[in-house]
Amino acid sequence: MANKITIIGAGSVGATIAYTLTVKGTASEIVMIDINQQKALGEALDIRQGTPFCDPVTIYAGTYADAKDSDIVILTSGVARKPGQSRLDLAQTNVNITKSIIPEITKYAPDAIYLIVANPVDILTYQFYKTSGLPANQIFGSGTILDTARLRSRIAEYYKIAQQNVHAYVFGEHGDSSFVPWSLANIATIPIDEFKASIEDKNEVKMIPPLIHDEVETYIRKSGGKIIERKGATFYAVAVSVAHICECIDNAMDTTLTVSSMLTGEYGINDVCLSTLSVVGRTGLKGRLVAPLTDKEIVSLRHSASCLKDVIKQLKF
Repeated sequence: MANKITIIGAGSVGATIAYTLTVKGTASEIVMIDINQQKALGEALDIRQGTPFCDPVTIYAGTYADAKDSDIVILTSGVARKPGQSRLDLAQTNVNITKSIIPEITKYAPDAIYLIVANPVDILTYQFYKTSGLPANQIFGSGTILDTARLRSRIAEYYKIAQQNVHAYVFGEHGDSSFVPWSLANIATIPIDEFKASIEDKNEVKMIPPLIHDEVETYIRKSGGKIIERKGATFYAVAVSVAHICECIDNAMDTTLTVSSMLTGEYGINDVCLSTLSVVGRTGLKGRLVAPLTDKEIVSLRHSASCLKDVIKQLKF
């Protein structure tokens, strides 16, 4: 597979993404760029020494110039979130870091698809869209893809069924104002709240606890913070999620994903990046699906947009 991916930032998230892409055979060439070049060199060497047991891949530490001809550029650089700190508290610091990166990387890789992963992801995606000068289809953020994975894994745990049978999404900000549009959630085409009643084995039904929407949403929103409290950072699940996005970009068929992108009137929302259902393919962001939401869900989505806009107003891009 001739697929060159550049990763900016060789911290825990960037390095784990590089490792995951290598193990999954997603790229034929991976460039790691970091202000701490020794860290990037060490991470690249550590991964490279395991490649004899993987699909062929070249992985190395480099400079912005080495990003030339990249198919995908993944931006992970920024200050990590600390225990008790919200993603939005990071905003201005990471906006400043991204501000210094944008002109350097776009100079060498103007045709790449840019996948923003650093937090606050919706704010940085907005910044990249507004200041890079690149076409909209080349820019989107990882958005609520991780939140969606957490949601599906939680529902799968409740009903003891494969995660692949669960179809449910998290919309809005990758943060505290996110929400689950439960009207869209189903397991194997059965609406989520009707699934328990459809199980034939009644003894099994007795073992299944009630699925309380608010508790599930709280679990999703608090998961990142709990992991940070316990181990200092989150990087495994986000790395798998980002690698999945990269695979979807390289797929022959388009894929629907909850990535963060600029809304242009959908659900009455403009000029903000957040996550709804988007279509991703070889040319990047191909458009959005305006899924039928309830009135209450549209209110929740607009609230999330307002929360992000309030932060954007306070930032200097």
